[in-house]
Amino acid sequence: MSCVFCKIIDGQIKARIIKETTKSIAFLDAFPLAKGHTLVIPKTHHVKIQDMSVAENSDLFSLVHDVISKVDRLTGATLVAIHNGKDAGQEVPHVHVHLVPRESSDSAGAIHSMFDSTCTLSDSDMDDLCRKLAD
Repeated sequence: MSCVFCKIIDGQIKARIIKETTKSIAFLDAFPLAKGHTLVIPKTHHVKIQDMSVAENSDLFSLVHDVISKVDRLTGATLVAIHNGKDAGQEVPHVHVHLVPRESSDSAGAIHSMFDSTCTLSDSDMDDLCRKLAD
């Protein structure tokens, strides 16, 4: 398998493991954006969150919940980011949650700073979207 995260899980690539469960693993990012940048991934290969079972999701986010407290102690603030699919910016096609320690001086900005413009929708458009997403 060519997935770098699967190779970490299989022990083919060394990783600095912080904690693991039977279904998930947390380790330091090899190319960190900040000191303490951590990845939390499922041990089973899935590209998107919705491809995972409920048990896998529960285990993954329980580990995120546990590890984020440790990461948050580094600076007092942590960005939690998930790119769910290639078009969302996912670089490794294996579900992974980024826990990135943040500081006011890091110039990373808020989520709205990632986009060139905001989406303008009418009340009717918003109501239609709400109905579609609620179904």
